[in-house]
This record gives sequence, structure tokens and C-alpha cells, in this order.
Amino acid sequence: MRLFLALLLLPTQTLAWEFTPRPICTLSHDSEAARMTVVFDPAVPVYRLDVTLKSAPWAASPTFGMAFEGGRAITIGTDRHSVEGQTLSVSDRGFGNVLDGLEFNTRATAFTGSQGVAVSLDGAAAPVRAFRACARQLPALS
Repeated sequence: MRLFLALLLLPTQTLAWEFTPRPICTLSHDSEAARMTVVFDPAVPVYRLDVTLKSAPWAASPTFGMAFEGGRAITIGTDRHSVEGQTLSVSDRGFGNVLDGLEFNTRATAFTGSQGVAVSLDGAAAPVRAFRACARQLPALS
């Protein structure tokens, strides 16, 4: 019984999708392979996606894409990304396809020409909706 209680008290890695409105609208998810974060900064106003690999850096690549599988499957891509070590970032003024992909599908795969990481979208829908509401409520600061 003591062993069971001790195991309950051990820290565990959270694998849930999370939303926070402060200091800026942030949607995040940790998996065993990567951390995915989407932020909206009304001061710019720009959305940014960061995909941080946990085991290796991203290799340089001329393109980056995301494939969403599930209810509304779609693959999107860009050549306007940056890589800094283990983090690949993409910024844009509109993120509708990314947010739709996260909200309405079951799996997302972020990929370059030579690498890819898959992330479960289980439990992402409600946090994505909260993120969208947050981004709509924040006035753009000019």
C-alpha cells in the first residue's frame, strides 16, 4: 500500500493541451518527442508556432509543413520559417488553417524535408477554442 501511495506522488509529465491567456494568448502541448506552442501577440499582431524537438536539433530545410489527420485532414506548408537549434518557428498574421487543423483533427505531423514529429491532438479542441476567443478579445496595439 505504501508503494502504491508513493507512486501516486511521483511527478508525471503532462501530455494535455493547455491554454493560458496571460501574458499573451498561449496554446501549448508537451509530448514525449516535442513541445508545440502557439502564441498570439496583439502588440505585433502576429501568431507564432514553435515546434521544439526534445532529442535533436532541426536540420536546415528550405520548407516546413504540417499534416493534419482526422476529421478535416489538410497539409499546409511554408518557406517562411526559422530554425534555432531544437526550435522551428513560423509567424504569420493569420493562422486559421493551423488552428482548424489543431481543433478538428486527431493528429498533427510537423515536418521538414528530412525530419518530422507527430503529435496527438486528443483534447486539443477546447483549448484551441479558448485560444481563438482570447485572440479575438485582445485589441491590436499600434
